[in-house]
Amino acid sequence: MKFNKEAVVAGIALTVILAVAAVWLMPAGLRQAPPLVGQTLDGRTLSLEQLRGKPVLVTFWATTCPSCVEEMPHLIELYRELHPKGLEIIGVAMAYDPPEQVRTLARQRQIPYPIVLDTQARIAREFDNVRLTPTTVLISPDGRIVHYRLGLLDLPKLRETIREML
Repeated sequence: MKFNKEAVVAGIALTVILAVAAVWLMPAGLRQAPPLVGQTLDGRTLSLEQLRGKPVLVTFWATTCPSCVEEMPHLIELYRELHPKGLEIIGVAMAYDPPEQVRTLARQRQIPYPIVLDTQARIAREFDNVRLTPTTVLISPDGRIVHYRLGLLDLPKLRETIREML
């Protein structure tokens, strides 16, 4: 049996493309979350491993992002409602945001959940190279990514999903 060189190359390329697509398009609930280790505004080291057993909402935001600022009161309300039942929220400030500007906004908005400064953009890279805000990731108690959202949240749906995990 004789193989056409172009057909073999095309077959190999198609196999590689399908393998990459399978990894990137894998249902979110099957992917383990990256470790997320970072320094909070109050100087603590925070990691997802410390929060295993709880649903964790990771929100990437910036002080210059109008949608992020618009979403904050809703996240604060969600945190106050569901944190006593086990929800954790971690705000990740983007690398381009000056730390003092982040501190000022967090203080002005009285954000009760921890804010991590991602000054080297390491956390953003680990979470599929987040570049746009707001980007929000919901991690199940067993550490799987179950929701990944760019843009404003559908809060009623998110609240329902989190309640099912608690």
